[in-house]
Amino acid sequence: MNRRDFVKSAGSMAALATFPVQSGERVLKPIKIVNTNANFERQPLIRPFGFKGGSMTEIWQTVALLESENGVQKTGICTHNVLWSDAKVFASHSESAGNALMFATAERALQIIKGQTFTHPVQLLDSILDEVYAYAKTITRNPNLRKTFVLNALVGVDNAVWLLFAQENNIKSFDELIPAAYKPGLSHHHERVASIPSMAYTIPVQEMKDAVKEGYFLMKIKLGQSGTQSEMLEKDKARLTAIQQAIGDARTSYAANGKLPYYLDMNGRYEQKDTLSRLLDHARKIGAFDQIILVEEPFPEELEVAVGDFGVRVAADESAHSDADVRKRIQMGYEAIALKAIAKTLSMTMKMAQAAHELKTPALCADLTVNPNLLEWNKNVAARLAPFPGFGMGLMENNGHQNYKNWDTMRTYNATSGASWAKTQRGVFQLNTDYYQKSGGIFEPSAHYEELAGGQGK
Repeated sequence: MNRRDFVKSAGSMAALATFPVQSGERVLKPIKIVNTNANFERQPLIRPFGFKGGSMTEIWQTVALLESENGVQKTGICTHNVLWSDAKVFASHSESAGNALMFATAERALQIIKGQTFTHPVQLLDSILDEVYAYAKTITRNPNLRKTFVLNALVGVDNAVWLLFAQENNIKSFDELIPAAYKPGLSHHHERVASIPSMAYTIPVQEMKDAVKEGYFLMKIKLGQSGTQSEMLEKDKARLTAIQQAIGDARTSYAANGKLPYYLDMNGRYEQKDTLSRLLDHARKIGAFDQIILVEEPFPEELEVAVGDFGVRVAADESAHSDADVRKRIQMGYEAIALKAIAKTLSMTMKMAQAAHELKTPALCADLTVNPNLLEWNKNVAARLAPFPGFGMGLMENNGHQNYKNWDTMRTYNATSGASWAKTQRGVFQLNTDYYQKSGGIFEPSAHYEELAGGQGK
């Protein structure tokens, strides 16, 4: 059995511990973590951000500090989204308490890895995931806790591990970070990545019209509103009608039929296939059906039904926690995978991207309303995925600028925020040689977040 076959059969990069782990021709050295720290800050939103039948008023930004025995310090950043990661935890606690539970989960991960020696970030994540998951189930008192809650909590820890790994091994680019086993799924270098705004329930239709005027050509429309299933459906039908009346006549050169494409996201709120069918029938009635290019996560994760008979491409998001879940969902008829390097960790996302690639299923990157620094981590993935069908480029949701009250200030925390490739231009991010040479600036330290973490920038 060759090395790649062994990794596949193991189903985990923990198998890499058996081999001299390599990046290209470089043999990677073991790294011992001798010190950790964590902190957080609250960032208020412009308005309540509604989805999954609930709404958030603020988002916690947390930092995780790691120090190696060589004195190298690196800080990873995480944006919390308890409502997205586990709506039951969100509903069972105050907003602050839910965030505190997620922060405690990250802190537990730091306690576990302090004193450990690792060779590769994916191996380290694999080795702690089950223990951290068990801990999170205990503190949330939820034996059915969704694994995305834990993965979301681990993003900052995982990113710090990747940055520490990179410096200790003299790795200078995102391309060098990708293990050989996962390079096929992340092998492209797009010149453009679509920037997709997210239209939550509370965003006025006028703002959608303004977005179209600014050049945005693909809208992510949040559906699955609050109330009973019948109340939700009527609200969603009314919302879709209002949107169609406002921007349905808009035109774009990026769509084959010239019409503005819609990307519907139900966040698991539709409890039956018939409910979705009725919404899609309504879309046909108002002339919007042929503009729907994607329906994301319509059903609760536990509703394991075939989804290949709706006449539209259905994507998995929250229900795909791992590469194994990706394979399972594709077997159920899901025809796209929404990746979230900024919500499910870069380590897990690489596995998921490779699984989708092997099964010839397109992937895109969804946002978590992350800060500008994390946006660049997500963009590094979106820029390397295969072109999304019908667009010829990578797709990435980008909604932080729509929701954070202090977005302009948060941009100053990113050392590369002034680069041309860091800004949306007529609905796309234009990526050039400078972008790929600098890997979107993810290796650049952020003085603000390092200070928050108590680091010294070493």
